[in-house]
Amino acid sequence: MHNTNFITTPFGRRSMTLGMLSNQYDAKDIEPGKSIDKWKLFRALCEARSIYGISDRALAVLNALLSFYPENALSEENGLVVFPSNAQLSLRAHGIAPATLRRHLAALVAAGLLIRKDSPNGKRYARRDRKGEIHEAFGFSVASLIARADEIFANAALIVAERQRLRITKERLSICRRDIAKLIEIALQEQAPGDWTMIQTTFHSIVDAIPRGPHIRDLNGVLDELEMLRSEIVIRLEKQLETQKQSATESQTERHIQNTDSKNILESEPASSAQPVQDSMANETLTLCDNQEGPHSHSLSGSADDKYHVTISESPINPSAQPLKSFPLDLVIQACPEVVSYGHAGKVESWRDLMAAATVIRTMLNISPSAYQEACDVMGPQNAATVIACMLQRAEHINSAGGYLRNLTRRAQRGEFAIGPMLMTLARSQRSLVRDAA
Repeated sequence: MHNTNFITTPFGRRSMTLGMLSNQYDAKDIEPGKSIDKWKLFRALCEARSIYGISDRALAVLNALLSFYPENALSEENGLVVFPSNAQLSLRAHGIAPATLRRHLAALVAAGLLIRKDSPNGKRYARRDRKGEIHEAFGFSVASLIARADEIFANAALIVAERQRLRITKERLSICRRDIAKLIEIALQEQAPGDWTMIQTTFHSIVDAIPRGPHIRDLNGVLDELEMLRSEIVIRLEKQLETQKQSATESQTERHIQNTDSKNILESEPASSAQPVQDSMANETLTLCDNQEGPHSHSLSGSADDKYHVTISESPINPSAQPLKSFPLDLVIQACPEVVSYGHAGKVESWRDLMAAATVIRTMLNISPSAYQEACDVMGPQNAATVIACMLQRAEHINSAGGYLRNLTRRAQRGEFAIGPMLMTLARSQRSLVRDAA
C-alpha cells in the first residue's frame, strides 16, 4: 500500500492542482540528515528568481516567513512547517497589505517553493505534547526548499556565471567600439585609401542594432561583427603605414643617387656593339603608373631602331597590398544561404563545393570566364568564390555582374577592397530576417 500521509489539500475555495500534487511528491523524500542554511538558500533563490518566475515582493514575503523558522538550518529534525498568522507576516514584511500578502504566498506555492498544510478550519497553529514539543503543525511546509536546495544552488551559479559573461562581453564590446571609432577617425585624417564612409556607415549600423536590454547571445553576434570590422580596419591602416615607409625609403634612395652621381647610368655603360643592346632592351617591359593622367592603358612602340618598349598598366598592383583575408566557410554560408542550392546535391560542405557552385553561378549571372579567372588570380579561388556567393545574394541590385566583378578585382588589385564588410552586412541582414520571422 502506498503511503499517502504526505498529501495535503488547500482549505476553502482554493483548488488543488496537478502542479501542487507534483510538488508534494517531489518533496516527500528528503535525504536523511540533510540540512540547509536557510539564509544561504534564500540568497541563492534571490539570484535565481528569474528562473522560478517570482518577484522581489514574493521574496520579501519568503524572507519574512523564514524568519519564523526556529533554527538557521532547514531540516526534518527541526520541523518542516512554519505557522505565523497573516498579521505577523505582514509586520515582518514591512507592512505589506493583506491582499498583496496572500497573492505572493500563492505565487510561492505555485512556483513549488512552499507547500500549504492547511488545518481543518484554515487557521495556522501547532499542537504541542505535554513536554511542550510540537506534535503537529498547520501552515506552510518548507520541505520543497530542502528537497530542491541543490537545484536552486545550481541555478544560482548559472545566473551568476551568465552575469559575469555578460559583463565581460560588454567590456569587450565597449573597447572594440572605442577602437573602431578612433581608428576610422585616424584613417579619415590621414586620407588612407579605401571607402571609409562605407566602413563608418557599416559600423554605425552594427552599433544601432544593439537592443536596449541585450541578451548575451545578441551581444556575442554584435561583438563578432565588430571584431571582424576592427581587423579589416587594422589591415588597411597597416597597408597605409607600409606605403608611407616605402615612400620615405624611396625618397631617401633618390636623394642618395642624385648626390653621388649626376650622370646618366645608361650613358656610362657603352655597349660593345649596337645589335646586342637593341635585342636585350627590346624585350624589356617597364610597368609605370601615371598619377597625373589617371589610370589609362598605353603602349608606346617605336620603329625597329627603338630601344625601349614601355607599357603603362591600367590597374597597377599596389606594392604594399596584402592578400585578401579569407573567412570561415560557415560564415560565408550564413551570410549567403542561396549559394547552397547551387552546390552538388543541394549542399555546400567544403570550399571545393563552394568553388564548384561559383562556376555554375558565374554562368547564370553572365560573367565571362576571363573576368572570373582574373578575380581568381587576384583574390584567390576561395575569395573569388565568396564574392560570387555575395553577388548572388544581392543579384537583384546588380545591373552588370561581369562589370561589377571586374571593378572589385581592380580594387582588390590596388588594395582598396576587403570582403569582410560585405559579408558582415549580408550576415546581419540574414539574422534580421530570422528575428522578424520568429
